[in-house]
Amino acid sequence: MENSLSKAYAEVLLILSYMEQKYADMIPKKLLELFNEEKDQNYQPDINPKISLAEQNLQRKTLALLAMLNLNYWCKDESEKQEMLKMYAKNDKKIEAEMRERYNPDNLFKTRKKVEQNDEAKEESTEIIEYKEQNIFKKILNKIMKFFKTNY
Repeated sequence: MENSLSKAYAEVLLILSYMEQKYADMIPKKLLELFNEEKDQNYQPDINPKISLAEQNLQRKTLALLAMLNLNYWCKDESEKQEMLKMYAKNDKKIEAEMRERYNPDNLFKTRKKVEQNDEAKEESTEIIEYKEQNIFKKILNKIMKFFKTNY
């Protein structure tokens, strides 16, 4: 069993324990048994029932399992199922668009060109500055001047 999926089973079971019993009763017993058998026994999920699920650090697979339970067992009728499917499809399209924008090869090359231009600009602005070392007479004169300035 994959580790993240077994952790997701443990998280789902803990979330179900915080919900009203009627929701757990709607889920087939065999599925609940599967969750219990396959959950990671050593993993202790950190879920606060006073905070919404969106704000908690849940496994992605946990959210997918909850969505599946909602769609298959908790939706009251077919119209509610269709609404949920539309919402899931809308979310998938939104995520796809974000991924396409983020990983679009054209955008990657544009970003690379911008970075290269910035590097070139930095290289152009670096110049060698000539440093002239003071001769011994100027050093002595500066020390004497500092001495008089600090005493007054």
